[in-house]
Parts: sequence; C-alpha cells; structure tokens
Amino acid sequence: MRILILTNFDVGLYQFRRELIQELLTKNEVYISLPYGELVAPLVEMGCFFFDTPMERRGMNPVRDAKLFAAYRRIFREVKPEKVICYTIKPNIYGGFAARLAGIPYAVNITGLGTAFESGGLLKKMVTVMYRLSCKKAKTVFFENAENRQIFLNAKIVKERQTCLLSGAGVNLERYAVADYPAGDVIKFLFIGRIMREKGVDELLSAMRRLTGEGVPCTLDMVGGYEEDYGAVVEEAESEGWLTYWDYQEDVRPFIAASHCFVLPSWHEGMANTNLECAASGRPVITSRIHGCMEAVEDGVTGFLCERKDSGSLYAAMKRFCALSMEERRAMGLAGRKRMEAVFDKKRVVEETIKRL
Repeated sequence: MRILILTNFDVGLYQFRRELIQELLTKNEVYISLPYGELVAPLVEMGCFFFDTPMERRGMNPVRDAKLFAAYRRIFREVKPEKVICYTIKPNIYGGFAARLAGIPYAVNITGLGTAFESGGLLKKMVTVMYRLSCKKAKTVFFENAENRQIFLNAKIVKERQTCLLSGAGVNLERYAVADYPAGDVIKFLFIGRIMREKGVDELLSAMRRLTGEGVPCTLDMVGGYEEDYGAVVEEAESEGWLTYWDYQEDVRPFIAASHCFVLPSWHEGMANTNLECAASGRPVITSRIHGCMEAVEDGVTGFLCERKDSGSLYAAMKRFCALSMEERRAMGLAGRKRMEAVFDKKRVVEETIKRL
C-alpha cells in the first residue's frame, strides 16, 4: 500500500513518529511531504520517499495557502496514495480537504489546538469552519487529550465515531531509559521546548528570579530554538548567572540525565512529549494544570502541577520541589517512570494508531 504522510516540520515527524513510520514501512511504501529540514535525510534513509513542500507554519496567507493546497493536489496525482495521514494544522486542513476531494481514505491528527483556538474571535471561527470541511470524511481523527476531543465534538467538527483518543505520541521506553539521578547541592531545573511566550517562558524566568533572589541554590538549563525574539531576554538572564541556554539539540538525553527536575509551564499542548520523555528518564516533572500536560503527572507523586500563566503558582511548585530531600526527588522520578510504563508506552500507541488508520 502507498501511504502519504503530510506534516509541517521534520523534527516533529522524526522525533515523535519515527517508530510509527518504521512499522508502516514493513508492509507499505511510505511517502512524506513537508518542508526540507536536516532530519529529512534519516527519514529517507529509513526508506521514505520525500516531497519538499514549503509552507508557513504560522499565520494565514490566502495566496501561499492556496499554493500549498495545489501542491498537495499535484502530489496526490503523482503518488496516487491509498491512504493519507495528516499532522499539524495546515496539513490537517488543506491536506485533509484535498484527500476528501480526491476520494482517498485519510486520517487527521490533532496534536494541539494552537493559537487560533486560544485567541478566539474571527480567526477561531474561520479555523473551525475549515476543520469541518477537512474532517467531514476523515476515517479517523486522532486526539492526544480528552479536552481537545470534546472541543471538536462540541463544535460539530467531528462525529464521535470518527474519533480516537491516544496517549499522545507515546514515549519510547528503551530510548528514554532511566538515567542515574545526579548528586549535588545545586538543583538543576531543565526546560526543553521552543523559547516562546506560549510555552510559559516568561513565568519560568520570573519564578527562577524569585528563587535565586531568595538564595535557593538552583540553576536552569534551556534547550530549544527561538520562535519569537527572546534573545535579549535570555541573554539578560544568562548574565545573572543562573541560566544556561543551549539552543536546539537533536538529542536531549544528556541534558535530561544532568537535570534534577523538568519544568514546562505551557499554556496549551496536545500532549507534551518532553514531559513524557523526562518522566520516562526518571525525572520529576513540574508542569501546567492543563490537558496535554497534567496527564503526565500525578500531583505530589511524580511531580507537581502549577496554574497556567501564573508565575506565582509555578514559583511555589518549584520551591516545594527544592524543599524535598535527595531521596524524595529520586523516588518521585522513579514513580514517574512507572507511570510512563503503565500509560504512555509508545508501542501501544503505534499499535492503536495502525489499527485505526
């Protein structure tokens, strides 16, 4: 069978869908359509056929989006796929609608609602209508958290029989094995993600300033590329001595191993993969009390939850963690690992995905 995967970013496809693609390749030809990036090469080495498909990941430009829709139509004519799998908002909308018009069975993956639903107003109404058009004939619409699924049902974008709720993308328990918990009196917090407002970066920096200002011995490593102009903000924090910025890293495992606790105060997520990866590695997680984040944490057992957009709540959670003994922190991380084994094993997610395609 010829299977075509549409997405907007090589990193997400390779890092989080690699195991699914490996399984699909055992019995199928797999084609991938996305903008070129460094991680396209390993996907091609696995056996995928690549179509370079430029697109703007953010914003709505009618001319460029029309070109993207036309590009999908051309790719469909060339590949003649027997099944299409869409990830991320523009491939979901334009790729899903193109597959619907072509009469090709397709699946849509809602990996998060993004700023369109967060902002509300006219943009939300437009995206809702577009999603209705693209999802109407989808065989399956996958969701990574129950709240996103309910929002789509309430908006009459999908019918319940179309939906499938997954445990996010799952986590590879072999790749993210338990790492020895580091010794040391200075607590190393870790943030992995895009350096942007919606990931709670402002709240995190504010909480760190309060902690270090009180003399709490802690530092913060930030791993990830800039999505917005945070250069000056990060440089200022680095000059204060408690922050180290590492830019994007293909392999984050060494940073997880060196940390005592992972922190992600995000505003919205489909399912935060970094929470899963760090918990699987035996690290406590502090994250937002929102769907897409809180599923990874049993509050007070595997980490702590904080309120969204609330630097004071985040500060309190981080200070609470700092007050734990070394053994309590280590035990919290191991409890998180057990939760990942029980709920978020990627093997089960891949099996469920293939069953519903």
